[in-house]
Amino acid sequence: MAAEPSNKTKAGTIVLVGCGQMGSAMLRGWLARGAAERFVVIEPAGRPMTLADVPGVGWHRRADELPNALAPDAVVLAVKPQVMDDVLPAYRRWARPQTLLVSIVAGKTIGGIARHLGPEAAIVRCMPNTPAAISRAITVACPNPRVAAKQRALCEALLAAIGESAWVEDEALMDAVTAVSGSGPAYVFYFIEAMQQAALEMGLTAEQGTQLAIATFTGAAQLAAQSPDPVAVLRERVTSKGGTTYAALTSMEASGVKAAIVKALHAAAARGKELGEQLGAAD
Repeated sequence: MAAEPSNKTKAGTIVLVGCGQMGSAMLRGWLARGAAERFVVIEPAGRPMTLADVPGVGWHRRADELPNALAPDAVVLAVKPQVMDDVLPAYRRWARPQTLLVSIVAGKTIGGIARHLGPEAAIVRCMPNTPAAISRAITVACPNPRVAAKQRALCEALLAAIGESAWVEDEALMDAVTAVSGSGPAYVFYFIEAMQQAALEMGLTAEQGTQLAIATFTGAAQLAAQSPDPVAVLRERVTSKGGTTYAALTSMEASGVKAAIVKALHAAAARGKELGEQLGAAD
């Protein structure tokens, strides 16, 4: 069972803007952890069916339905990038030191957000990944100078609802973060697909190939997470010279697999920078 937040990090009111896949995952985690006294959700499409029976949440379709007296501790922006510029002006009233603005909107820079909210806004830009759906995300957060230590702690408590979190101080690194962890689950799925294909070609059933590939990835990842040794050492322990693993890894090296993966991540980072510049030009 998840630990309940301490009084230092438990919020009074959280406003969630957008309740799609990521927003819903965060809201379910917050409710389970008791992350705030009050939750307010702005979702034009209305309450999702998956949250139809959840009590203790105020649902609204527009920001102007919220009372002027509402003073949230944090506003979490979880909308699609293409509607962000239209959405932001409605939340300028909370662009003040007391309210933390957390954005999980892909590609939108802190500067782009601040241009809509003003210089007083305390903003944290975040990049989660899709395992948030099962509370196993890794989210990297980048703050602007307005974010206080107490607000960092609140942000960490909110992100804990969907998994682990880490911080970077240089926003330029968010393109690398996107390439490694934001897009990372797709690389894992791609490798699992290849293992499944090989299993079929070697006579195993589809079900057997799927079970073996996924369980192997899960177990190896957990071993890497729990072991004090570097992953290179763990790899070497499985690789007896002249054995089956050695044959497989030698084939991968000859095919340039490792170099191709590194190149692919650089390509993802470059594309992330391009998309960010395009979104920034639209501000």
